[in-house]
Amino acid sequence: MNGWLIAFSGIARREFLRFTRQRERFLAALVRPLVWLFIFAAGFRSVLGVSITPPYKTYVLYEVYVTPGLCGMILLFSGMQSSLSMVYDRETGAMRSLLVSPYPRWFLLCSKLLAAVLVASLQVYAFLVIAYFWGVRPPALGWLTVFPALVLAGVMLGSLGLLISSAIRQLENFAGVMNFVIFPMFFASSALYPLWRMREASPLLHQICLWNPFTHSVELIRFALYGQIDPRSLAVTLGCTIVFFGATVVMYDPARGLWRGRRGG
Repeated sequence: MNGWLIAFSGIARREFLRFTRQRERFLAALVRPLVWLFIFAAGFRSVLGVSITPPYKTYVLYEVYVTPGLCGMILLFSGMQSSLSMVYDRETGAMRSLLVSPYPRWFLLCSKLLAAVLVASLQVYAFLVIAYFWGVRPPALGWLTVFPALVLAGVMLGSLGLLISSAIRQLENFAGVMNFVIFPMFFASSALYPLWRMREASPLLHQICLWNPFTHSVELIRFALYGQIDPRSLAVTLGCTIVFFGATVVMYDPARGLWRGRRGG
């Protein structure tokens, strides 16, 4: 067990060092949600009214509604950036050294994933602190209860990114592929608009949002911020996490996945 902890701490330390040495990465992670919070939310406040829907017990401002979705945005982009680092490590050979260690492949991938999620959670809390001074003030208990939701949602989104990265061989192709994943997942969700508004606008779009795993991760964070649990969102997020991570372990196995028969994996 001591060896496993040493291996995990080494992987986590590498992720934290990479994060602290790339300050522009931290700023970029905050700029995107803050632009939505300060500019778009202020502009849409008078246009998009939010009725009384759980977990809210009264009418809320639009910026209060979008805050959980913007937290999910940070986790989504962070998960994809972590996957990008996997593609880079594979090209430079660093990941080859990691995966030939005596520890199981699932443990190494899980360790890297958890380390990246912990880093992303720090970015989310930094965003929530700034949003607090903008008037977005969830209950004090919500700062604690939201952490498990952030971890689970981050692991799910990170697992999806790792699964996609397993099929990408060149770093140049990753950014293009991510554009077809990040933006449809973010905009076709409940991050920016309530699902009942989606249903009024387009029944088909409403169904797409319901099938979108990102929708359920956002709702999981939204309820957790107010000390509540949405059973459906919890079940969907947990189920997708198991499926995505299980598929990632298979795909990163040279004997069974897409790496089979390839050199330099």
